[in-house]
Amino acid sequence: MSHMNGYVQEASGQAKSHRERAVDCPGDESSLVKSPHSSAHMERIQHYQEELKKRREEDSRGKHDIDPNASLRLKKLSQNPKVGIDNPTFEGKEKVTKDTFLQDPVAGELRGEEGRTELAELLQALKWAHHCLTDAQSQQDVELIMQLLAKEDFKNAYTIYIAVSQQMTRVIPTSPLTAQAEDLCQEVQKILQSSQHKEGLELNALLTNPHLQAHDSVAGQEMAEESLTQYIGETVKLVRLEKARDTPLGATVRNDMDSVLVSRVVKGGAAEKSGLLTEGDEILEINGTSIRGKHVNEVHDLLQQMQGTLTFLLIPSSQIKPAPHRQTVMHVRAYFDYDPSDDPFVPCRELGLSFQKGDILHVISQDDPNWWQAYRDGDEDNQPLAGLIPGKSFQQQRETLKKTITDRSPEHQGRLWYAKKNKRQKKKSTTTLSRNIDYDDILTYEEMSLYHQPANRKRPIGLIGPTNSGHDELRRRLLSIEPEKFAVAVPHTTRNSRIHERNGREYHFVSRPGFETDLAAGKFIESGEYEKNLYGTSTDSVRHVINSGRICMLCLHTRSLQVLRSSNLKPYVIFIAPPSQERLRSLLASDGKTPKPEELKEVIEKAREMEQNFGHFFDATIVNMDPDQAFHELRRLIDKLDTEPQWVPTSWLC
Repeated sequence: MSHMNGYVQEASGQAKSHRERAVDCPGDESSLVKSPHSSAHMERIQHYQEELKKRREEDSRGKHDIDPNASLRLKKLSQNPKVGIDNPTFEGKEKVTKDTFLQDPVAGELRGEEGRTELAELLQALKWAHHCLTDAQSQQDVELIMQLLAKEDFKNAYTIYIAVSQQMTRVIPTSPLTAQAEDLCQEVQKILQSSQHKEGLELNALLTNPHLQAHDSVAGQEMAEESLTQYIGETVKLVRLEKARDTPLGATVRNDMDSVLVSRVVKGGAAEKSGLLTEGDEILEINGTSIRGKHVNEVHDLLQQMQGTLTFLLIPSSQIKPAPHRQTVMHVRAYFDYDPSDDPFVPCRELGLSFQKGDILHVISQDDPNWWQAYRDGDEDNQPLAGLIPGKSFQQQRETLKKTITDRSPEHQGRLWYAKKNKRQKKKSTTTLSRNIDYDDILTYEEMSLYHQPANRKRPIGLIGPTNSGHDELRRRLLSIEPEKFAVAVPHTTRNSRIHERNGREYHFVSRPGFETDLAAGKFIESGEYEKNLYGTSTDSVRHVINSGRICMLCLHTRSLQVLRSSNLKPYVIFIAPPSQERLRSLLASDGKTPKPEELKEVIEKAREMEQNFGHFFDATIVNMDPDQAFHELRRLIDKLDTEPQWVPTSWLC
């Protein structure tokens, strides 16, 4: 219990101090924020690099081969933004990567060669100057510069600087003006049909090639046109994303002191599709606007106004990332209602996915065990981003805690916390509490799979409802209209047979010891005793109807549901719910019944109780407002089993 309290307190604390915020959500987007000028951008990059290196120097100070204070000229040179370093030594620092733009590795390699060639020429010039100088201080300065330029780390840094400088000024291709080039082509061809000019014939020939069809196909794609990532050393990362107007970025951010961190990358957004933003990245700038020190709400408002090219300046996450693995979709049925607006623990309320008991959810990410990412069945096309739902174990813990608190009345709480107990009583109470907290008994989600029933093995139909709801009348009507298609399972009994009865037709007549043996072995779906005789319906009897190619119709009691689902019969359970109290009174009156008002109220209360406690077993619900309409709806549901696959527990198919 203490562990559970600590968990909730920790979650509550995180909800307050590290609340996530979706950087943007689908909605109105306004003016395009242009990217900053390249030279100013580079100066800011160098500033962030300097700040990061100073932090590392404070943690571990080492000896340097070159002392920048030994020469005033060298100190000025190291502060020159064109050189791009904040310390002329790199001893003890992380190795600067050679990676350049992922989109054009060949061009990056060529630019790297150009940078190294320029350094080689500079070294030759310094050697010549060294021989020409006679002043000792000047010779020492030149020697220090030559040592710096000869270092491999400096060469790599200079290569990256050359690549960045050239790439920042590159021209981005414009978007296509139209996605109907093929239609325009056909109009021009009609005009040119009567033309006999040489130019007209040549143009007509050009317009018959398939390139314009390909143009329309590409122009019509709603996707990020371009993604770009680039590493400036191993300390700062430059990411460029193309954000379409109707496609949200799909990421959440949180505050960590003055820093703004990428907290979550949501499936379906531009960030997830590009693979360039990762959880834990610190955002320094967006399109030249400094982000450090801003609240997550300010970041959200800023990105709401942006579209087109977004340029992020990031410090990559220092967390060790697990090896990428292929995400598999898990389909689950929810066994509780969920509204994120009422959940104080949801990390990002804007991305919370509401659902109701019985909904099918497609879980596409369980990277965060506490908050899964999912789509609701049928909403995939209208829901661009995945939504956040509570993870199974997290929800089980919450439901267990809620149940434990609810089960204690005020009087019981007083006895529990204030009454004196001996050691034996305390030990007994602790043991009972531990035994009651069984997460497997808490219904949250059940994994589901699609199942299409074979033509020769129909699923049994179980009708369930309170007395006077009409479920037994619906079963009798089906059996009387189509006896060749529907049948009932022959029950077992321990009473003696009568003259007109035949074993296996009206009943299976068995001995009481044999009945009790089969009952203990779990072979009966339902059973009971009447006038000192036992009655019951066995799974073998249901299976016999299924093997005959007919549909077995069952009227069930709630206590039979678990047994039936645990068998391999794959039942389809339909709940027959009563209408309003006044309508129910009219229906029963038409059958010659005159129930009392309290009896009508009891039927409705019983139905509500059944749905509350056993609704997770129901595949469909029919409100019996009118017997004819209810019968046609029942036939429609049964016929649908032959034409459409249905969601069933995955355990049934194992």
